[in-house]
This record gives sequence, structure tokens and C-alpha cells, in this order.
Amino acid sequence: MKTLVDWLLLEDQKDLFEFLVALVLILLFLALAALLLWPLGRLPLVMELAKGYGILWVVLWVTTALAGLLQRLFRVNLYDRSSAYVAAGLALSGILQVGWSAFAELTVHSFLAGASFWAAAILHLVGALSCLAAFFAVSSIYQGTIYKLVNLLLAGVSFLVFSVWPGSGGVLYGWLFWLF
Repeated sequence: MKTLVDWLLLEDQKDLFEFLVALVLILLFLALAALLLWPLGRLPLVMELAKGYGILWVVLWVTTALAGLLQRLFRVNLYDRSSAYVAAGLALSGILQVGWSAFAELTVHSFLAGASFWAAAILHLVGALSCLAAFFAVSSIYQGTIYKLVNLLLAGVSFLVFSVWPGSGGVLYGWLFWLF
């Protein structure tokens, strides 16, 4: 076991390590959310979030591959055109992070019918924490400090905005969610 941990901590395995940490945190979040929502009768929310995380991982990998192809095509890299490279990473990771916040709020909002104040507060807490778990998924791909700072702020602020104004998440990302 020690050799496996030592191997994962090597610099060459940083991407795999970040992916595994994000995956474990998402699974841990889903398990804790299930324990919290089970007594409230809102366990299907966990299943919807789990499905959303699966789609998020697929979208993350596909968009990252497409962005890599476009960056090679236009010869945008960290050394020659660093501003364009960082801006593209910020834009793409930010769109993905805000997209998850919209999905989380729309999903939580669909489970609010008939909920008491405390149940609604717990549902919103689960939605906000799902944004944090999604932040770790996005950060496993976009590992730079600037990406992490911006995306963490976006995760919290966008979930709060979508919670106050739920229709805005549907307007911005609803077309995408209806595909799945």
C-alpha cells in the first residue's frame, strides 16, 4: 500500500492523483448527502446529483480534449501566448463551474415542493456542497491556482445567485440540461 501511495504522490502522477481525490470527495459527498436526505424523504436528489456528476466528468473530458485540439491548431500554449492560454482555461472552467451551479440549483429547486423551512435549508446546503464537490472535479482538470481561486468564487456566488433567482439558471443552461 505504501508503494502505491508513494507512486501516486510522484510529480508524474499529479493528474491521476487530482482525479482520484476529486472522485473520492464526490463519492463521499454523495454518501453523506444520502444519509442526510434519507430521513427527509428526498433520497432521489442524491441520484440526480450522481447522474449529474457522471455527465460533468464526461463534459469535462470532452471539452478539455476539444480545447486542447483548438489550442494546438491555433498554437496557443503557456509559453508563447500565455494570456490567451490562461484566459481560455478561465473561460472554459468558469462556464463549466457556473453550469454545475445552475444544474445543482435547478435540481434542488425541483425537490423543494412541500418542504418545510428546515428541509429547504438542508436541501440548499446539499446543493451548495455539491458545487464544492464539482469544484474539485473541475480543479482536477484545471489545476492552476488562478483557476482554483476563480472557480471557487464562481461556485459559491453563482449558486447563491441561482438560488435567489432560479429562472436565470434555466435561461442560461436549461437548453443544455434538456439534452440529458
